[in-house]
Amino acid sequence: MDEFSEEEKRLLQPYVTNMDKPIFALTNLPEVVKGALFSRYSRSAKSLRRVLLDEFMLSEESGLKDVLMAAPQKAQSPVQTRKAEEFYERVLVGYGDDSVAELAGTHIAIEDISIVATKTLEDSRIGLSPLEKSTRYVYFDNKRDGKWLYHREKTLMASEFASLYEQTCDHAFQTYADLIPKISKFVMEREPRDDKTSERAYAATVRAKTCDILRGLLPASTLTNMGFFGDGRAFEYLLTKLYADDLAEMHDIGDEMHGELAKVIPSFVKRTKEKYGIALQEYFRKQRKAIADTGARYGGPSGGEGVVLIEYDPNAEDRIVAAALYPYLLKPMSEIKVIVKKMGKEEKETVIKACISERENRRQKPGRAFEHAYYTFDVCANYGCYRDIHRHRILTQQRQILSPYLGYKMPKEITEAGYEKEFKDVMDRSRNAYEQIAKRYPKEAQYVVPLAYNIRWYMTFNLREAYHLLELRSSMQGHIDYREIAQKMFREIERVHPLLASGMKFMDMKSYAFERLEAEKRIDKKMEELAKKYGHR
Repeated sequence: MDEFSEEEKRLLQPYVTNMDKPIFALTNLPEVVKGALFSRYSRSAKSLRRVLLDEFMLSEESGLKDVLMAAPQKAQSPVQTRKAEEFYERVLVGYGDDSVAELAGTHIAIEDISIVATKTLEDSRIGLSPLEKSTRYVYFDNKRDGKWLYHREKTLMASEFASLYEQTCDHAFQTYADLIPKISKFVMEREPRDDKTSERAYAATVRAKTCDILRGLLPASTLTNMGFFGDGRAFEYLLTKLYADDLAEMHDIGDEMHGELAKVIPSFVKRTKEKYGIALQEYFRKQRKAIADTGARYGGPSGGEGVVLIEYDPNAEDRIVAAALYPYLLKPMSEIKVIVKKMGKEEKETVIKACISERENRRQKPGRAFEHAYYTFDVCANYGCYRDIHRHRILTQQRQILSPYLGYKMPKEITEAGYEKEFKDVMDRSRNAYEQIAKRYPKEAQYVVPLAYNIRWYMTFNLREAYHLLELRSSMQGHIDYREIAQKMFREIERVHPLLASGMKFMDMKSYAFERLEAEKRIDKKMEELAKKYGHR
């Protein structure tokens, strides 16, 4: 541990969480300074505190002396951040290490964007953590200045389809809003509140169930909000992809995001519009067009709703056993594989069961050995369901364009409540509008498609991720659509690899009428415990 004088401690204390422990966090520093500091730290024999003091705070050469010797709040001011930016440009860019941009992160809010846009933004899996406004807990039945809240796509609004587009989206929103009280009443009549359920838990459950039933009516143009936390490198790549996208909305989002990110992590997003960023955008466009032109030769849409296991490894058990033993044998992997190949069935089962037998809850995952077995599923399900599954990032997935040609999912409660005609009318009008618009604007036509329509995508994930994804998404409180997908995937894995699937002890294969109720009751209990803990009534 370094020793610091009392004066040095005084200078450093605003910027570190402690002065006497080997583990500490940084505070009150501009993001660009944090990134620069860690970059310099990786090439120095000094401790981080000493690097901060000697080479940032006290160094005339750094140009940061005035920034960091000031009060912490001043160090965060726009003027001081620009000085930190100058330092980064002048001293550290010479290191030429892109990973430096992963050392500075920021939060950004992205509001009033379409559901279509959220999927493009959330396609970026690494370095970014998104959170999106839920169609399950929030009603989308408000107007602003007399207009329903959906994205009025500029290309369509400047075309002959503007009126058709607005009328179709307006009708979908009006039907959605009109059915909220009717479906809520239907749900409450079907599942009345009992004495063991609080009014709060019951109301929240009814709301969620109503949203679940009706969300399919919302068009993909529906405006929503997002929050992101990410590092500079991930944001730079995301911006590049947005600028290369075919949709005007993505370009606009990219411009606005770039402007705001440049205020807090300017160095880490600047290359997006420079030489290499522009070249990467052009690469994306050319690659996309070349593949699309080739694909156009092979006909139109086919198939329908379903979950199909396309590929799996028949040698998965041997791979997992070898990987599980690897850390405990001082032998190369090639020799271990030979050993495993000679093992009997019972020996292999012993190793696999050791990996999974002690699980007490779904958060206890098997070890990395289970990352050696992969599965690829082809899935066709409604777009609302896809949005929930899409949030899983430790896997590979790609979707096809959203259209009405793969059919739609009508919730059984709509039929049982007697509103099938209203639901079908929205679907038919939307399909008609799509077919007219898509003749000229196939990608922009996606905005008019309701969430009930099916979309096809594939998912490739390893067995360790399968334990997480399938146990989570089959749990009681989940939406029925993705619960069914998780259950079907589990059955397929169990069919080809029964031993490997046997450890998924927390799959819920049941069906429920009132999915959120038990979860809301648990929230009540936690609220009571917090009230007792903090003395509230």
